Amino acid sequence: MDDFSAQIYTQVHQIPYGKVSTYGEIAKFSGFPGYARHVGRLMATLPEGSKIPWHRVVNAKGMISLTGNDLIRQREKLLAEGIDVSESGKISLRHYRWNGNPV
Repeated sequence: MDDFSAQIYTQVHQIPYGKVSTYGEIAKFSGFPGYARHVGRLMATLPEGSKIPWHRVVNAKGMISLTGNDLIRQREKLLAEGIDVSESGKISLRHYRWNGNPV
């Protein structure tokens, strides 16, 4: 595993139950500011059943970026953690954002 992936996985793993962070924040907290899209691509490559809480990462607008069944799956995981998510995948960052500390 390369350093970028390790740093991102470590940071995402720190997001607490019931909170979310954005792709950009994860990149910044991990020491890679400006790499939000890279974080998104990395989350998309996680294998089914991964222990990394990928579902707690959303875009900068507080929206689930996935579509179709993937959006439904992420929304269900977030709802199960008590996070209010609209039908379209919108989350209140003001209420649920994790202002995590860099690892």
